[in-house]
Amino acid sequence: MHRLFALFAACLLAACATVPPAQMEAPTNSPVARHGALSVAGNRIADQHGEPVTLRGMSLFWSQWEPEYYSRETVDWLVQDWGVTVIRAAIAVHERDSALTHYDREMAKARTVIDAAVANGIYVIIDWHAHTAHPDEAERFLTEIARDYGHLPNVIYEPFNEPLRDNVEWSRDVRPYHMQVVGAIRAVDPDNLVIAGTPSWSQNVDEAARNPLPFSNVAYTLHYYAATHGAELRARGDAALASGAALFITEFGTVEATGNGPIDYAESEAWWDWAEANGVGWINWSIADKDETSAALVPGTGPSGWQDDDLTESGRLLRERLRAAAAAEGYR
Repeated sequence: MHRLFALFAACLLAACATVPPAQMEAPTNSPVARHGALSVAGNRIADQHGEPVTLRGMSLFWSQWEPEYYSRETVDWLVQDWGVTVIRAAIAVHERDSALTHYDREMAKARTVIDAAVANGIYVIIDWHAHTAHPDEAERFLTEIARDYGHLPNVIYEPFNEPLRDNVEWSRDVRPYHMQVVGAIRAVDPDNLVIAGTPSWSQNVDEAARNPLPFSNVAYTLHYYAATHGAELRARGDAALASGAALFITEFGTVEATGNGPIDYAESEAWWDWAEANGVGWINWSIADKDETSAALVPGTGPSGWQDDDLTESGRLLRERLRAAAAAEGYR
């Protein structure tokens, strides 16, 4: 009898120990506890109370090249020390050794980041980080996420990072892709926010706004690099907003579009001012230790516990900006 009881108790403990963070309630006063399920209301992203919400956070790097940061440690540190309210998992599709050839490995990374985000009560963008169209593969990957996590308010889908084919057009090329992939997501998860990539490095948001997708709760992706893109691109953003489209900056840099060069402080501030004035969320590229100025970490930096000398100039700037925003919103 004692052995049977001990076996039962051990099985019960094991079952409890393997309950995924996805089944936990959001921590008190976390972004998800406060805002809940997100939706699109007019040209704004709104929370469960119908109030506008602006998310701010960091993107991880291409998943096949910087796997050490696809960890619970990294997500915990970004929440606790940097004050992020959203994290972006850039699941690599373009280039070699990606999700196209290592599906299970890259899915495991996505799940790790989602579970960590849920445990911390923040939002998480699953970014199909592609430059060319792979709609069937994107559908498979994102509908698996939707089946397992779509009941949670934390999850946001980004089905196409940056459509880059020569002369790509929204209505002819990108919109049909989204009709397939977003349509498949919506068949499983009818509600969670989708952020749809747009032509030309996800910058032609005005094109998308003129012929929007017919699904609910869809925003459109605007990407910029401050030392390369300025007032002209913000004008495209203004036009999209005026047409009624909601926008989300799922990737930006403080430097040049090459990922290198000095920080453009003036344009960085101009972009932040524009985003705040229009209620547009933003995510910086990236949590990486690559030897380039857009990376937040210096080469050789571990997955958490970063000190000031572990951060690049851009990393220090983003940490300061994120911590200030978190404090202003009562998260710190």
